Amino acid sequence: MKSLEARYLDRLAELYPTIAAASTEIINLEAILNLPKGTEHFLTDIHGEYEAFSHVLKNGSGSVRRKVDDVFGNTLSRQDKQSLATLIYYPAEKMDRILQDEENPEDWYKITLYRLIEVCRRAASKYTRSKVRKALPKEFAYVLEELLTEKADLVDKESYYDAIVQTIIDVGRARPFIIAMSELIQRLTVDHLHIVGDIYDRGPGPHIIMDKLMSYHSIDVQWGNHDVLWMGAAAGQPGCIANAIRICARYGNLDILEDGYGINLLPLATFAMNTYADDPCACFQLKGGGSYEASEMELNQKMHKAISVIQFKAEGQIIRRHPEFGLEGRNLLHRIDFERGVLNLNGTEYQMLDCNFPTVDPKDPYAFTDQEAEIMDRLQRAFLGCEKLQQHMKFLLAKGSLYKVYNQNLLYHGCVPLNEDGTFREVEIYGKKYKGKALYDVLDNYVRKGFVSMDETERERGRDMMWYIWLSENSPLFGKDKMATFERYFLAEKETHKEIKNPYYHFLEDGEVLDRILREFGLETEGAHIINGHVPVKSKDGESPIKCGGKLLVIDGGFSRAYQKETGIAGYTLIYNSYGLILAAHDPFESTEAAIEKESDIHSDSKVVKWVPERKCVGDTDIGRELKEKIGDLKKLLEAYYSGAIAEKFTG
Repeated sequence: MKSLEARYLDRLAELYPTIAAASTEIINLEAILNLPKGTEHFLTDIHGEYEAFSHVLKNGSGSVRRKVDDVFGNTLSRQDKQSLATLIYYPAEKMDRILQDEENPEDWYKITLYRLIEVCRRAASKYTRSKVRKALPKEFAYVLEELLTEKADLVDKESYYDAIVQTIIDVGRARPFIIAMSELIQRLTVDHLHIVGDIYDRGPGPHIIMDKLMSYHSIDVQWGNHDVLWMGAAAGQPGCIANAIRICARYGNLDILEDGYGINLLPLATFAMNTYADDPCACFQLKGGGSYEASEMELNQKMHKAISVIQFKAEGQIIRRHPEFGLEGRNLLHRIDFERGVLNLNGTEYQMLDCNFPTVDPKDPYAFTDQEAEIMDRLQRAFLGCEKLQQHMKFLLAKGSLYKVYNQNLLYHGCVPLNEDGTFREVEIYGKKYKGKALYDVLDNYVRKGFVSMDETERERGRDMMWYIWLSENSPLFGKDKMATFERYFLAEKETHKEIKNPYYHFLEDGEVLDRILREFGLETEGAHIINGHVPVKSKDGESPIKCGGKLLVIDGGFSRAYQKETGIAGYTLIYNSYGLILAAHDPFESTEAAIEKESDIHSDSKVVKWVPERKCVGDTDIGRELKEKIGDLKKLLEAYYSGAIAEKFTG
């Protein structure tokens, strides 16, 4: 029987059947190792803000504008460069506006085509011709390849080059060609996208964002607690379903469910209007902006209260089913004195702001009424049966995880649970104890089990674990002592709303603790970084996203409009190119219309976190290490060919 290595070389010989083929591939791979490293783009805590997300994706957090500056320097005015950048972001819309007032469209087309070709060349310069070819739009692939590879400064090629450009205009293809080239520049400017959690909740368009991400050329996702909540809902977990609907109601985004995912909320609406007909539901007003008619507002608030009460019951049932979760303290319905309208919380009585609970039986407060049970059953079937939602979740499972180690960076959304002394906190998960990386791994494993396990018990455990990850103090994605949802609705006293952060957040400037975390996940401490989301950085109060001299970067700066009053900005994003790390702060995004018309770019300020004198090459990256391993394997194959251990294939 052949050894494993011999069998592997036989398989490799099927791909490279001759000495020439293996040698050529080694030459190609060695060349790739010396190309500049591709640009990585990091975004986190998008929270459904589709327009702002789309704009940042289009401009690559300023990377496109930097390409324009690199190409044209002082040869174009600042206004002309901004106009060209805006055209690249929104080619169809910007062209329509420009050509309305342009007296000589042919001249504009010609000048614009030449400028875009130069920017496109610069964007493509760090990639192999093969990689660029794969990125080309099929309709214009041949022409674009000719324009990107020809040297217009050579006299014998200049007329050929000019003829291509002129013919594009003459045959009426300039407009679609400019659109195709602008989209190609966007694609080539960013080689890989990292989403460091929380695509869902608060904003109006998470489903639109998911559609965009599913078509992105190279991407990974580190799940946030809001993402895992929606994953749990898609898996049919009742507590997750109720939470997801409640948050949509709270932020006036129920159309995400109805229009975005086609989930019928009419039974819930009917139940809410009948049950809370005379209840103003004053504690359940909407958060965020938006204007609503009185009848729409009334219905939303009643639905908001109805699903909140259902949520508290559903969660109570989970907690009673899993005492090992240690969440009994979050069961509060049975602590209400309904006659006096007070809540006993940790030995202190608090007057309730609202004590109208017509569906709560004081003798069995966590039991659904028949109507509530029917509503939850219908909602569960709707979430499980929604094809679009299931596709989005399959994408998150395929491209996502709780953490990722990539090019000497450790990416995760929340925190690594720590004790007060900075050591890893030990957490019990279904009878076994885990900490550090092992805790992340077992939780990641249970999320997947919740969708695919053949063992129904393990599948049910996985579903319930997604709810646990959403709000447990020991969850790496939450990292607070409690989720004070009930208190925020029903108690006026602010001290009851307080959510105490895990000790992790006290150690963000402690190099020893951060080095311990990096080593735990298999990274060398020198030159490595932790890239973190989840907790908004309050820039307006002088807080910096750069912690411990750049060892840790917290890049949640408030993409969500609901947080921008607290943060003072509209989010941080991070760029990691061949020269180093660049942190970009963003102004609030007015609208797509304003970005096109006013040429306003929400990218506002950049700060270099780390800069290297020599550009990093592909050979310095994780992909480079894989390529080096492949080169080593191919060299062994060559040795086998030369020694006669493997015969070259006859290729005719």
